[in-house]
Amino acid sequence: MQHKQNPEYDFVPYKYGCFSFSANADLNALCKKDLLEDLDSLYRITEDIDYLNVLKPLDKKRMLELKETYGMMSNNSLMKHTYINYPLWAIKSIVAKKILDEKFYQRVLNAIPNNDKTILYTIGYEGISLEEYLIRLIKNDVKILVDVRRNPLSMKYGFSKTSLSKFCNALDIEYVHFPEVGIESEDRQELNTQEDYNKLFEKYKQNNLTKTIDIQNKILNLLIEKKRIALTCFEADICQCHRTHLAEALSLNPIFSYEVKHI
Repeated sequence: MQHKQNPEYDFVPYKYGCFSFSANADLNALCKKDLLEDLDSLYRITEDIDYLNVLKPLDKKRMLELKETYGMMSNNSLMKHTYINYPLWAIKSIVAKKILDEKFYQRVLNAIPNNDKTILYTIGYEGISLEEYLIRLIKNDVKILVDVRRNPLSMKYGFSKTSLSKFCNALDIEYVHFPEVGIESEDRQELNTQEDYNKLFEKYKQNNLTKTIDIQNKILNLLIEKKRIALTCFEADICQCHRTHLAEALSLNPIFSYEVKHI
């Protein structure tokens, strides 16, 4: 079976295997609109429409292949199949040890990212899904996500402070927010060229970074304590985000002797 290169949903390892918070939110939204009925173990379409026959031929073919391959599996059989073939998806599972024998459970344990090297990461969420963002944190064994936005609100699903904190905590990643090292929204207007960004960041370095040493020291102490933390903001391009200059300021501290990595 061929797989779509750009899937509609990405996934993270969760309680029973691979899971999409975004897909789950969409299913809940469809239920609220009475387009789907939640029957606990499955969803049922409320409209009397044969959606299979309105699919494009290739999509219909793939759906039927999926049903033929996996449709008769029980929940446990499907989880076991996934865990054996893709152990990364089982690293957060609460049932893996119960349904796998010792050999395959050890493969799950071996798939858990584990690195003792101290690294200061930075990550932006522009252009990627919530799940792709979270899986990058998981694969790099990030212990604490440090939100450095002045206003931690987003129109993009999952990235406002309350939601992001909840999703991180569900995956055993601590979330902290330091708005003091962010940039005011009004200062981020009319950024049309890289020169505009450069001027903004010169102002940021002079007017913010020189006055937030205490906060920077708190972030540095978190890095020393937890070894792997990630500064986060919106922009994908590190040349257009203040987190780059915050990371640079941290790296210039005399006690800083670690790697900085943008993911």
